Amino acid sequence: MDKIVIENLSVRYSDGLESLRHVNLGIPENAITVLFGPAGGGKSTLLRVLNRLNDLSDVDHLEGRVIFNGQNILDPRTNVIELRRKIGIVFSRPVPLPLSIYENVSYGLQMAGERRKSRLDEAVEKALRLAVLWDEVYDRLDAPGTALSGGQQQRLCLARVLALEPEVILLDEPTSALDPVSTARIEKLLGQLTDQYTIVLVPHNVQQAARMADYAAFFLQGELVEFAEGKNLFVNPKDQRTEDYVQGRFG
Repeated sequence: MDKIVIENLSVRYSDGLESLRHVNLGIPENAITVLFGPAGGGKSTLLRVLNRLNDLSDVDHLEGRVIFNGQNILDPRTNVIELRRKIGIVFSRPVPLPLSIYENVSYGLQMAGERRKSRLDEAVEKALRLAVLWDEVYDRLDAPGTALSGGQQQRLCLARVLALEPEVILLDEPTSALDPVSTARIEKLLGQLTDQYTIVLVPHNVQQAARMADYAAFFLQGELVEFAEGKNLFVNPKDQRTEDYVQGRFG
């Protein structure tokens, strides 16, 4: 079953750059869907469309529909704040807030009006456990989030999203700034989270795409070239362009 359905989506920026062209894609529920391809293919643009961060970009033309929970999220009447609680995003470089570990995780809930200490305590512990960070920080929640290592900071940023109890998590190259050990930990964590969440991942490289993809979508110059289960697409791609990219012939 698809959690998000993208219908005939096109995005063009005011400088004339066409980032996406007539994209049709269903994102399956409770799975990792990987968006991969060369730089400039439209992957990050698509992530930003999915939680309306593109509203902050210089977009000249946007058409198509993105259906989530039966609603077109591109409708101007969409409650964008509520949407971003349900579809959270984690970026390539961890950006902890200049606050304590506890306040980093509880920030979104507090901004939404939650004031009950017991509820915040519960949400912080749950999110940190889901992000496999609790055992490392439970005795120093008042320490600055910026004092954590890079890998811990990225898991902290993920915990901040998880605390809002989203339905979908978007990740834009979340391990590109991390060492191999931290990368492996994040990858293992994401694999465990699909029991509860739908995940859309722009990977760091083709190898990570192949490791992580339950489903994979190959993008090239704004076009969705091919979409299939990961185990099929990386072993037996149907389109020659996909095969050439996976085999390292370009990109």
